[in-house]
Amino acid sequence: MKAVVLRETGGPDKLNFEEVSKPEPGEGEVLVKLEKAALNRRDVFITYGMYPGMSLPAVPGADGAGVVEECGEGVSGWSSGDEVIINPGLNWGDDPEFNGPDFHILGMPTDGTYAEYVKVPAEQVYRKPEHLSWEEAAALPLAALTAYRAVVTRGKVQEGETVFIPGIGSGVATFALQFALARGARVFVSSGSDEKLERAEELGASGGVNYKSEGYVKKLKKEMGAADLCVDGVGGKSFNDLISVAKPAGRIVNFGATTGPVPELLLPKLFFKHLDLRGTTMGSPEDFKSMLAFVGEHKIQPEIDRTFALDEAAEAQKYMEAGRQLGKIVLDI
Repeated sequence: MKAVVLRETGGPDKLNFEEVSKPEPGEGEVLVKLEKAALNRRDVFITYGMYPGMSLPAVPGADGAGVVEECGEGVSGWSSGDEVIINPGLNWGDDPEFNGPDFHILGMPTDGTYAEYVKVPAEQVYRKPEHLSWEEAAALPLAALTAYRAVVTRGKVQEGETVFIPGIGSGVATFALQFALARGARVFVSSGSDEKLERAEELGASGGVNYKSEGYVKKLKKEMGAADLCVDGVGGKSFNDLISVAKPAGRIVNFGATTGPVPELLLPKLFFKHLDLRGTTMGSPEDFKSMLAFVGEHKIQPEIDRTFALDEAAEAQKYMEAGRQLGKIVLDI
């Protein structure tokens, strides 16, 4: 089969489009013929070796959707031809509140979805939501799961609340916007791109500010007021801005740090405002099942920015690295 393989680190240019052996499903596994895959920033970090548990060579890619090709021994409930999407969070563990030590994500060290076929444990596949195209289904898993847990499970957003999402444009941030809106919240966003701010408003955001503009925090407060919930994957020096815009007794949920660590956390503002600071990453199998039900109930459709061919995976990652997208980047298998 054709697959994209990373054999050494050094950035997206180290991705190779190769002929490799087609995987065979073992006991309790299913083989999925992939229709589409999708990118996550994690994939780019892996090409640079900037991810824990590096083990190469590996086929990258966490997100994918396709058709069951073959079932291994002991698999029930699935048949050849079933349309599925894949939960890429492997071995979450027994506690829905926190993943166990064996948890890892499909796409390194376990071979992932930048390929014509992928094998996964049968419990990791779910019925493809009927209202989604193949592109939309493939775009859903990692980012939507992360956003759902951040907004709903950990963020506990309520109807009528105000939510702030910095750095709109990433897949997770865009899903967070859609999920918060579906729960009846008012959502405000920030971006360094006026075009992304306009698109976020088209998707339903009540407003947004360009963080490159002078005094953007004051502008945000004037437009938004204060936030009941901030959903952050940016981190870095702007993290303290979230403490400034949060309401007293508000919640800040962080799922990433694309701009690096927070250089100096303003603890007095944190404790004087009685803020809740919560961390989260990915989600449990229960979260994934609930996310799919939520997407189906509200007929949520992932925002697709651009589609590349499988052999253009390196170009797709460079596009993501440049931060040009709003929504998900998809690979056509």
